[in-house]
Amino acid sequence: MVSLKWCCSQKSGIQLIEPNENLSNGYLIMAENALGTMNREKDKNLQFSISACYYSMYYSFYAILMKAGIKCEIHSCTLEIMGKLLKDFYSQDDIKLINKAFDVRNLAQYYVDKVIAKDDIDYIMSNAPYFCNKSKEIVGRINEKSIKEIRKEIEMLLKNK
Repeated sequence: MVSLKWCCSQKSGIQLIEPNENLSNGYLIMAENALGTMNREKDKNLQFSISACYYSMYYSFYAILMKAGIKCEIHSCTLEIMGKLLKDFYSQDDIKLINKAFDVRNLAQYYVDKVIAKDDIDYIMSNAPYFCNKSKEIVGRINEKSIKEIRKEIEMLLKNK
C-alpha cells in the first residue's frame, strides 16, 4: 500500500524543490497537447489515446506540484499527494477519476490480453478536459499560504522517514 511516508522514503519519491512557474506552465501545455492527442487518436489507436488521456490529467496536476515546488517521479505517489494534501482543491470524484485513468492506462499499456470496459474508457475520456481545466484553475488560484501548508506537511514527512 502506497503512503506519503513510504513515498518520501523512496529515491524517486516525494522531494521538495524550488517552486517553478515556468515548469508549471510547461506542464499545462503538455496537458493540452495530450488532450489533443487523445482526441485525434480515439478512433485510430485506442491504446495511445487512453495513455494520452491519463497523461493529460497527470500533467495538469503535476503543474500544481511544480508551482508548489514538489517533485515526485512515482505516479502512485503523485496521486497520493493529490488525495491527501490537495483535498481542499480536488473532490473525491476528481481523485476517483484520475485513479481510474491510471488503472485503465496501466491495463492498456502493459496487459495486451486484458479487455478494458468501454464505460471506463468513456468515463475517463469524457471527463479529462474537465479535470485539466480544473487543474489549470487551481494553478491560477493556489496561494502562498496553501503552498506553505502543503510543503510544511511534506517537510515533516521527510524528516520522519
